[in-house]
Amino acid sequence: MAKDGTSRGGQRVGAGRKSKALTDKIADGRLNGVQVLPEPAEMEGTDVPPVKDYLKAAQKNGKDLCAEDIYIETYKWLKDRSCEMLVNNQLIEQYAMSVSRWIQCEECISEYGFLAKHPTTSAAIASPYVAMSREYMKQVNQCWYQIYQIVKENCSVEFGGRSPQDDLMERLLSARKGK
Repeated sequence: MAKDGTSRGGQRVGAGRKSKALTDKIADGRLNGVQVLPEPAEMEGTDVPPVKDYLKAAQKNGKDLCAEDIYIETYKWLKDRSCEMLVNNQLIEQYAMSVSRWIQCEECISEYGFLAKHPTTSAAIASPYVAMSREYMKQVNQCWYQIYQIVKENCSVEFGGRSPQDDLMERLLSARKGK
């Protein structure tokens, strides 16, 4: 504790041995200290919880917001790996909204180009959509890493294969065609 009352020092972020995935621990036979969640009782319910209205909201430009589709796809991917109860729904919603906003920015870049006109000097400047797209992509990756880390640490079956993150470029290209 420093004189000003703040805590400083301690372990650095990212320091130390990286944790292994639960599937690797099970395969190695080293389960000491590992909590394997029991199989849930057979319950019947809906496939996906109801999607919030803001993920389906009409957009000013008249195009559809694809956040609802991304939310459903991500939730089903988590459900296939029995991890849907471990990931907070707000994190999935944030991921879906960030992906859809990234796609909107990319569509605007395609429509208006990389350059824009300065409002007062009329000189060419970099398009603001480029910076926004970059920021949304950072958000998308950060949210996805959080979701994937939860799946990696808690999924007792192989969690490889296609994931919603793999389909981002496909979704971008299909959004441009208006599908």
